[in-house]
Amino acid sequence: MSMTRWFTNWFQQLDRNARVAVICASIVTGMVGLAYASVPLYDLFCRVTGYGGTTQVAQFDAGQILEREVTVRFDASRARDFPLEFEPLQRSMRVRVGETALAFYRVTNTTSEPVTGVASYNVAPFKTGPYFAKLECFCFTDQTIAPGETLDMPVIFFVDPLMDEERLMDDVQTITLSYTFWRSGDSRAWEAADAS
Repeated sequence: MSMTRWFTNWFQQLDRNARVAVICASIVTGMVGLAYASVPLYDLFCRVTGYGGTTQVAQFDAGQILEREVTVRFDASRARDFPLEFEPLQRSMRVRVGETALAFYRVTNTTSEPVTGVASYNVAPFKTGPYFAKLECFCFTDQTIAPGETLDMPVIFFVDPLMDEERLMDDVQTITLSYTFWRSGDSRAWEAADAS
């Protein structure tokens, strides 16, 4: 007897209340499974499509530099209860599309104890996410800063020349790269990344 036939016979032998209970239990089990799978699936979707300002991670530079230029603005914020100072060392820079650029963010521990933090990021406008590629980034890596220590953290990036082939990107003059620093282990860092 096949498993399907066995299940059908078993299910038909149950009384009406037991059938409803089995159906409800199956729905709840399925919903819990989807809830656990939703975060990694959404993260994969964002990384593949650049949805929500998720940038791309690149292994190599663009290989082609165009005449088109964009202004990249740098923004820094921190969680309300995060005790360190955090700022970009440059407010903006003008880069050619395809050109590899280097920017720095500075974090300073003004407290009397070591603090470990982690940074999340996004870009705006969101539609530029698939075209903003980072070769090196301090994001999503725990950074422990000793009391009184100042740390300059690099971001190496380029704007993908494929952006120039997309007509929806013709109006893009400025891209804003935003980082938020959180205390390490703060689930809000991951929630912020997922929300963006």
